[in-house]
Amino acid sequence: MALSKRLYEKLKHVWFQTHQHPFVKGLGNGDLPAEAFIRYMKQDYVFLIDYSRLFALGAIKAKDLETMSTFAKLLNDTLHGEMDLHRQYAKRFGITNEQLEATKPAPINLAYTRYMLNVAHTGSLAELVSSLLPCMWSYWEIGKMLKEQYPGSEEHALYGEWIAMYASEEFGSLASWLIRLLDHLAEGISERELSVLEEHFITTSRFEYMFWDMVYQGGDWPV
Repeated sequence: MALSKRLYEKLKHVWFQTHQHPFVKGLGNGDLPAEAFIRYMKQDYVFLIDYSRLFALGAIKAKDLETMSTFAKLLNDTLHGEMDLHRQYAKRFGITNEQLEATKPAPINLAYTRYMLNVAHTGSLAELVSSLLPCMWSYWEIGKMLKEQYPGSEEHALYGEWIAMYASEEFGSLASWLIRLLDHLAEGISERELSVLEEHFITTSRFEYMFWDMVYQGGDWPV
């Protein structure tokens, strides 16, 4: 069994809870409070700054030009595509780019990104991919799910562009490439090494749920 299928089967219950989170469902049915979305947008913006660094490190650890080039595309698309969507949303809410970049990461955000960056700096390319994959894979799953379960949600005045981006074939093709890359990197390695990749994947899948819950509930540093 390919590692990606093994991981998906093992984490289905976590992903189901993530996909059923009221923040995620609120994006689809359009009843998510704007203040929760603003909080998400600002926290996700600074998250994506560190997430971009993971793609840069992926290019460094790559063993061939094709893999290096695709990580470079992921880096570029995140900085100038995904983050541009956040900047467009911010502008609609009267938030400047400088204010976005000055956002202080909430505790869950900081713990999540620092976990991935530590894995990226100290581990193999396979470890790096296993830690960053749940974010991209689950966003693609969420985008497709919302598009299917909430017909017309892509036309929503506020959340439609978000759903359209993450349900898009372009975003899905890059997520699929990462899935295939992990499966390729996991071929022929020992069960002990596979368990390390599994642990990273499980940990960051849990962080994904905690991130949604954080921006929905408003969790931040205690006073």
